[in-house]
Order: sequence, then C-alpha cells, then structure tokens
Amino acid sequence: MTTATETLNGVAKLIQSGKLDRAAKTLEGTTETDDNRAELTFLRGYLAEMSFDRATALDTYLAMTESHPDHVEATFRAAFLCDQHGDDDKAIELYERCAEQDPVHVNALINLSVLYEEHGRLDMAERCLGAVLDEHPDHFRARHLLKSVKSSHTMVFDEHSQQEQERHYAVLDMPVGDFELSVRSRNCLRQMNIATLGDLLKTTEAELLSYKNFGDTSLTEIKALLAQKNLHLGQSLPTAGVSMVGGTAPAMGQDSLHSSRSVSELELSVRSRKALQRLGTATLGELCERSESELMTIKNFGLTSLTEIKRELAKQGLSLRQAGD
Repeated sequence: MTTATETLNGVAKLIQSGKLDRAAKTLEGTTETDDNRAELTFLRGYLAEMSFDRATALDTYLAMTESHPDHVEATFRAAFLCDQHGDDDKAIELYERCAEQDPVHVNALINLSVLYEEHGRLDMAERCLGAVLDEHPDHFRARHLLKSVKSSHTMVFDEHSQQEQERHYAVLDMPVGDFELSVRSRNCLRQMNIATLGDLLKTTEAELLSYKNFGDTSLTEIKALLAQKNLHLGQSLPTAGVSMVGGTAPAMGQDSLHSSRSVSELELSVRSRKALQRLGTATLGELCERSESELMTIKNFGLTSLTEIKRELAKQGLSLRQAGD
C-alpha cells in the first residue's frame, strides 16, 4: 500500500521529469490533512513554477515562508524566483534563512555568494563558499567562484577613478570652438572636420601642417591649448602593430575567428560578467565592437572592470573598438 509520503514524493518526481498533467491529477486526488498540508502547498507552488506560472509560484512560496518558516525548500524556491526577477534584497534575505539551516544547503550558499560578490560584500561571499567547500571539498563551482571572489578583492570598484574617467571623456567631447583660437586655426580645423578635443588627439602634427594655410603659428597655438589640459596631438592614436599589453595586435579579419566564441571563456569577475549580461554582450565579437566609453555607461561598471576586460581580451589577441572607429 502506497503511503501519503510516497505519493507526494512521486508527485515531486513527476514534476521534475516534466509529467505535469499526471502530477496535477495526483495532487487533485490527494486528500489534504494536517500532516501533509505544507508539502501539498509546496508541490502546488512547484507545479506552478514548472508550468511557467511563476507569479503564482512565488506567491505560494512566500506565503509558506510565513506559515511554515521551517520549510527550507519553499524558502529556497522563493529566493531563487526573487533572484531571477532582480529583487536582490529579498533574495538575499531568503537565501540567508536557508543558509542558517543544517545540513548545509549548497545551492542557497552558492547563489548567495554570487549576490554578495555582486554587491561588494566579498568577505560574506568567501564565507559562504568556504562553508560549501568544508562539506564538499571538490565542489567545482564553489572552487571556481571562490577564485573569482579572491580576485575581486584586488579589483574593488573605485568610484573616484570612475569619476575621473568620466571627467576625462567630458573633456574630450568639448568642441574646439569653445576655446580662444585664431580665425585661421578655427577655419582650418573646421575644414578638416576636427570638431572636438578628442578629434585633435587622433591627429598628428604632420597631418595639421600638411593642410593648406595651416602653419607653425597655428600648430603652436593648438599645442598650447592641449597642453593646458595635459593632452597632446596624436595621443589617441594606437601604436602600430602593438596591443595595450605589449603583444602583437590581430590583423584585420582575424576577429571573425573569434566572433562566435562566448565571453564566458574569459576569466572575469561576477561584476564584469553581470555588466556584460546587462549590455546584452554574449560573444567576443560583440564585445570587441564595444568601446571603452560604451562599457563605462553600464551600471556598477568601473575602471577595475574595464581594466579586467581589456586584459582578458589582450590574452586572446583582441581589443575593444577605438572610439570613433
């Protein structure tokens, strides 16, 4: 004779194997009692979740966290759905409740560590992963995430540096017409389609002097203007054949060899991976089409993440798109 517990275990297996109609029928035919009420409620929520009715599932799980706070799996499923929907605060609260239970809830600790790292709570993330590895020393994902967390300790988001970078970009966008230049210099720059300080940084002395009516006086005037901003002509031009880390730059057309490779192949911190996800950048080819300034517009993306991405691309012989290309 099948016991009530065996029946409910069978329903859970039916849901996990995708046999949702059979699971629903079994649930409908199961009499609710004081002993099985909590598990029946959870399975109804689980069935709704696997049927993609996640709003109903979340409501069911959250209600259970109040009526049956000791039901760890309902708490975990609620945390997971909050996590998916971007409600980080609620997800962290619920994962923390799971993490307090014994035995160790591995998935809750893993997911909690990712959220902690994303929010800069690196010591807490390391503690979660340490708890997993204490119980499961060979847990591959925990070991990989712990490596990421430890590397993040040396890549703390530097808000001041980001502000300095933003100010730098603002300077480059300043129109040359805003500065006191002679009529001759102003006209020459306009005819050469040089509109901003950034445009000047991609121009050499030789290019300016080769233009009709542009002489040494105008050159001296413009160099003095740039010097006031600690800038100089040709500053933004790439060094021929050399990458930013001293390697050989890829020849034109080699990018196609990498275009379909996933950015997951790069050894990036959780912060950087999340930022690229927000930008919808999935492949190395798509990443190489982005400029530094585009990446710097992403929420919570700073100079440390930018440096990390540029370093990892350089290992592949790749680089970000130069602004203006």
